Amino acid sequence: MKDLPTLISERLTQNLWGVLGNQGYILGIDLGSYGLRAALVDLQHHTYHNAAIEAVDHEDPETTVTKVIALVQDLMAQEGVTVDRLVRVGIGFSGPVDLRHGTVRLAPRRPGWENYPLQERFEQAFDAVTLIDNDANLIALGEATFGVGKGCQHLFYFHLSTGVGGGAVLNGRLYHGAHSMAGEIGHAVVGHGWDGDGRPETLEELVSISGLLRRANAAGMAAERLEDIFSDHPVARRVVQHTIDLMATRIAQVIALLDPEMVVLGGIVVRIGGESFVESIAARVNDFIAPQFARPVPVVASVLGPDSVAIGAVAMALDSLSD
Repeated sequence: MKDLPTLISERLTQNLWGVLGNQGYILGIDLGSYGLRAALVDLQHHTYHNAAIEAVDHEDPETTVTKVIALVQDLMAQEGVTVDRLVRVGIGFSGPVDLRHGTVRLAPRRPGWENYPLQERFEQAFDAVTLIDNDANLIALGEATFGVGKGCQHLFYFHLSTGVGGGAVLNGRLYHGAHSMAGEIGHAVVGHGWDGDGRPETLEELVSISGLLRRANAAGMAAERLEDIFSDHPVARRVVQHTIDLMATRIAQVIALLDPEMVVLGGIVVRIGGESFVESIAARVNDFIAPQFARPVPVVASVLGPDSVAIGAVAMALDSLSD
């Protein structure tokens, strides 16, 4: 596997982004999915530089944004880049955003961010056109542009972490739906409780980190860490197998609905589960695809790593150059 700077450089040399796609700099920012991260891309020389600091839980939005702006300013100074050379800024946030107004719509795990004027704040700081989107959408676009799905026009991404989300790339562009909520597959109802009774449960409630730990503990296992779920404990093996079946079912439904070329899995659950977890899901998908729709659809792990949201933000900014 090539390193990230090489992957990005090779893609940038193809110059698919119009007349502005060969001059200036693109900035991609991740506001907390994998810490606070910035990616700086030189469109002329096809270089990629990054920087990161740790995120602080329950920090107020303005403090976090101030830290990110300082992080970006340091990165730009290090590379000798002035603000007037920025062509676009892309930003990823770990929750639904309002694309029309450039604000955070909902932040279930980050209180205080609701209605925060994300786009306006960064446009003021860097005097450049700024675009925002949620983290899962941007990882989907990043993988389709630079990563494991490079060249795919139709790709779906599942993100399994503290929450569960998804992103759809259709005809080479992010698909947002009527209200910018497309891809929020974690909120889809998938069953009627771990024991088959009770209120309907969502995919997020079952296969997020807390969902996996809850299910294991309810079955009699003292599980405290995600690593416990992927151990040899009999309960852990049952929880993992049930998760494989749940994911394979959802993926088969996505394949029937959207007809993607590839399905990509990412997030900390996938990283801890490892190659065998992804391969087991991929193998099981075929059992849930009706014969008339059966065809090989790769189900693979994401490859962009901790910088995936920032790189996806770069991809979003690049796409906007050709609009």
